[in-house]
Amino acid sequence: MIACTIAGSDSGGGAGIQADLKTFQELGVFGTSVITALTAQNTLGVHGISPITSSFVQRQLQAILTDFDVKAIKTGMLFDATIIEGVVDVLKNTSIPLIVDPVMIAKGGANLLQQQAVRAMQEQLMPIAFMCTPNIPEAEVLTGRTIRTQQDIQAAANDLLALGVQYVVMKGGHLEGLHATDILFWKGGQFSVATPRIDTKDTHGTGCTFSAAITALLAKGFPLQEAIIEAKKFIHLAISHPLHIGKGHGPTNHFAYKQVQGKCEVMTHEP
Repeated sequence: MIACTIAGSDSGGGAGIQADLKTFQELGVFGTSVITALTAQNTLGVHGISPITSSFVQRQLQAILTDFDVKAIKTGMLFDATIIEGVVDVLKNTSIPLIVDPVMIAKGGANLLQQQAVRAMQEQLMPIAFMCTPNIPEAEVLTGRTIRTQQDIQAAANDLLALGVQYVVMKGGHLEGLHATDILFWKGGQFSVATPRIDTKDTHGTGCTFSAAITALLAKGFPLQEAIIEAKKFIHLAISHPLHIGKGHGPTNHFAYKQVQGKCEVMTHEP
């Protein structure tokens, strides 16, 4: 099976294109990639960004789609409105499931999405997306809401569904509590997965990795809820078996899932 990631390059290897391709590989999916921007980045932060032109992003994507039987596509850092518009122009007439991870801010605080790009994401990318996987700060930007409670999460998810995306996974890593809970929403239903919260600073690339795992599993033909459960196992194991690399927010451990044969208990709930 083949998947594609459209995202920025993380020279530190913990997030972005590098995290996506590692995740695809560990889950048995061949990874192709479209690079939207280069970053000078490590665990201490983003030290520089050099975007790729929208036309060359399109050329990369078209080259992949004319040759490979891609089963699922995810987007990560898209940087600006012209890149978003270029990606939409290529993908709008395809039927490949598109998973949008609306990457906006790096762990160190660097802005990875220009302000004018938010509207392009809302108005152009969301309507063609199969799924959106925002964390709480990203969902707040996309909806204009302050999210503190479960009711806030539900309202924000409804706002995102109203933009045209079929499914929303609200990632709960930024909330407090004993468990890290992610909730899948669709019109008329929801399904949550939870694992014990890990006290660690080594969380660089968690959002990219979780969304990439969902993408890989969908590419392999997993039913949606099973894909969410297995992706939750992947990211929990990656966080709970730290590599202790770097001086800042270290990367997650993409090796862990295979090393422990995916053994991990995930609590699920469907109201």
